[in-house]
Amino acid sequence: MEEGHKRILQRNRVNLVRDLNPSDMYDGLLSKGIFTQDMIDEIKRSGTRRDQARQLVRDLETRGSRAFPALIECLREKGQHSLPDLLLAGEPKSQPLPLPVHVQPVVRPLPVYSHMDTVVTPVYPTQPVRPLPITPVYPSHSVRPLPTPTTPSSSPEREFGKPRATGRVRRDSIQSYKMNASPCGHCLIINNVDFEPQSELNNRTGSNIDCDKLERRFKSLNFIVLVKSNLKQKQIRQELSALSKKDHAQYDCCVVIMLSHGTEVSHNRFPGAVHGVDGPNVPVQRITNYLNGQNCPSLQGKPKLFFIQACGGGERDTGFEVTPDKDRPCIGGPDDQTDAMPMSSSSDSLSTPSDEPDARATLPTPCDILVSYSTFPGYVSWRDTQAGSWYVETLDNVLEDNAATNDLVTMLMMVNNEVSQNSAKGLYKQMPGSFNFLRKLLYFQVLPCQRPIQA
Repeated sequence: MEEGHKRILQRNRVNLVRDLNPSDMYDGLLSKGIFTQDMIDEIKRSGTRRDQARQLVRDLETRGSRAFPALIECLREKGQHSLPDLLLAGEPKSQPLPLPVHVQPVVRPLPVYSHMDTVVTPVYPTQPVRPLPITPVYPSHSVRPLPTPTTPSSSPEREFGKPRATGRVRRDSIQSYKMNASPCGHCLIINNVDFEPQSELNNRTGSNIDCDKLERRFKSLNFIVLVKSNLKQKQIRQELSALSKKDHAQYDCCVVIMLSHGTEVSHNRFPGAVHGVDGPNVPVQRITNYLNGQNCPSLQGKPKLFFIQACGGGERDTGFEVTPDKDRPCIGGPDDQTDAMPMSSSSDSLSTPSDEPDARATLPTPCDILVSYSTFPGYVSWRDTQAGSWYVETLDNVLEDNAATNDLVTMLMMVNNEVSQNSAKGLYKQMPGSFNFLRKLLYFQVLPCQRPIQA
C-alpha cells in the first residue's frame, strides 16, 4: 500500500474500528484478490466486531497498492458511504491532465532509388503525399499515475502458482496476540496494606484505593480477578505457585499485580523485590519465573503481564529544570507518600513523617513477558493517601480511555508521560518504565459493560 494511503488509514483508525462492519467486506475483498480465504478466517478469529475491524485495517496495509481502492469500492458497494467520503477527504488531489496539443506533422516521402544508375540518385514521386490526420484521444475518466513500487507486493497475484515456503512467517498472522477467549484469563492482585511491627515498614494508606480501581478495570477487560490482601512472604509465594499450577489452556493471557513495599536486592539480571507484611521479600525475578514457559506450560506463547506498584529503591528524584512552556503545575498533594524500605538518616532529612516508598521489578529471560514498573530502578514510588498512587491512578485512566483502540505498550508510554509530569511536595518526580519481552502487539478485550467474573 502507498505510504499516503497507510497514513490515511492510521489517522482514521478510531472511526474505522468504531463504524466498519467487517462481515460486509470479506466477500468483496476476497473477490478482488486482496485477501485469501485463510487471511479472512484468521481475521474472523480475532474476536469481536471491533477486534475484527482493527485487524482488517492493519492487514490491509500489507496487501499492496490495490488494497485502498478496493476498500473504498467495497464500502460503497455496501452502502457505507460516510467512511469512503471520510477516507478520500484525506487523499491528495490528483493533478489535472494537460490539454492535448494539435500538432500538424510534416511528412516527407521516402525516396525511390534507381538501381540502374552508377550513381544512385533519389527519385521522388511526382504526386504529393497527403499526411494522415491525427486525432487527439481524450480519456473518459481521470487517470492516476501508476505508483512507483518500493517493495515487492505481497498480493495474491504474485503468490499464485508459486510454491509457498514451508514455515514461512506471514506478516499478517503475527501482528497481535490472540485475546478473544472469554474470560480472557486470570488476574491475581496482591495488596499489602497493614505491615507487622517487626517488619519496620509503615502501613500503606491509600493502597486499597489502587486495589479497587485495578479490580474493576481488569474485570471490565474480561479477566477473572482474584484479590489477596496482607500476605506474608511465604503466602505470596504460595499464591503464585497456585496460579502457575492452574490450567490456562482455555485462556489467552495472565496478569499479576503487586501492591506493596519494595526494595533493592542483589541480582544477576534485573533488580527489585516486593515485601510481605512480615518483612522478608520476594524478588520480582522469582515472581515472574512462576509463570514462565518452563514452570507453567499452559501459558507458553501467551502474554504474561506483571504490574508492580512499589519502590525501586530509596533515592528521590528532584528532576531537572525545563523551559516554561513545557512546565506543568504541581499535581501531587500534601498526602503523597512512597512505598520503600526506611531510608538512612541523610535521606530522611528531606522527608516528612508521612513519606513512604514502593518496589521495583525484575524480569526473566523467557519471551511473552512484560513487567511494568511504577518507578525507575533505584527510586521511590509516590502514593497519595487519599487518591492512591500516581502510577495506578494514571494506568487506570489510560486503560479506560484507550484500551478499545491502542495496544498495551503504547498505553504504557502514555502512562510514563503522564506520571512524569507530576511533582510531589512541589519537588520530587517519578518515572515509570517497563521491561518488554512481548513478541506481538497486545490489545485487551473491552466489554460493553462491566460484568463481574467470579474467581
